[in-house]
Amino acid sequence: MGESIDTSTKVDLVQPTQLGRLRSIAFRISTWLLAIGCFYLVYNRTEAAARRDGVSTVEYLVNFFQGADWGQWLLLMIPYSIVFFLIDSHATWRVVKWFNTPDIKLVNILPIRASAYILSLVNEQVGKGAMSLYLLRRYQVPGWKAVSSMILLGMVEIYQLLIFSAIGMYFYYDLVLAASTSLPLTTILGSVYAVAFVYFPFHILYFKGVLFKQSPLRDRPLFHALRRARLRDYLLILLFKAPNLLGAVIVYSFALDLFSVNVVFGQMMAFLPVIFIAAALPLPFHAGALLLWTVLFPEFPEVGAFSLVMHTFFVSFNAIIGVLFLPKANKELFVQNLDSTD
Repeated sequence: MGESIDTSTKVDLVQPTQLGRLRSIAFRISTWLLAIGCFYLVYNRTEAAARRDGVSTVEYLVNFFQGADWGQWLLLMIPYSIVFFLIDSHATWRVVKWFNTPDIKLVNILPIRASAYILSLVNEQVGKGAMSLYLLRRYQVPGWKAVSSMILLGMVEIYQLLIFSAIGMYFYYDLVLAASTSLPLTTILGSVYAVAFVYFPFHILYFKGVLFKQSPLRDRPLFHALRRARLRDYLLILLFKAPNLLGAVIVYSFALDLFSVNVVFGQMMAFLPVIFIAAALPLPFHAGALLLWTVLFPEFPEVGAFSLVMHTFFVSFNAIIGVLFLPKANKELFVQNLDSTD
């Protein structure tokens, strides 16, 4: 009887594990297939533009990049990356200070946030996990409590993108309409804005316990920060992070001009936040954003390659910042923690 019990127990344990692995493999295969499809569509658009100019696709892209002012581009991108890091770290520090540990200082967050950029080269969620580990080891903040703050930050980031995009479409509606050649952008974006606008009041009332008072989901530890957050907190986090998005709109507008791509500020104001949302999709090489660039700017299919260059430099330079802060991060995370345990 003992052997039969052990065997069934093993079967019960193995089956969920195998099922989870199969789901993981299926997810990876599907994301790679979608990414390949996105690259294929972008390639087709670029090839068509090259044929119109009477050159090969490679020559078309080489001419595009050769015409860029790379010196001015670096002078634009390096300060932007540094400022982004400082603003991003400040917003993260505020949220952690409010909802996790009031004793933490900005100088403590800077090296950990910078080092997380290195891990984000592999996976953004791994980078956030490093922040949770740091808060656990240095400030005894439970992992779920730290993750709840990251969830709050992520939600504000999404709403920030939607708000700025809605403002851009409101003031530059004609530009959005003119770009709606491949997709009904005004209808799609308008629907997304409406859903987000309707959900947010529900979100606030639900996590304050006004709606569905008996709901057990609200009381889960993972939603600690969402339960404590006030409307004022959401607005302040939005304001803390807003300079980064405004800076991105300005930087991308100037950068495209350096690559001889003529776009106006209004187009970037309306489209760039949506592109950033597409970049957050779990597709290799941010393939969703790559395709969206060519859809939103059909007359310039080469902007797909431009977006790869911009993203690659941005994440690589952020990782360099992380490397510079890595010794300090290791000291914060390991050395001082060992001293405290002694």
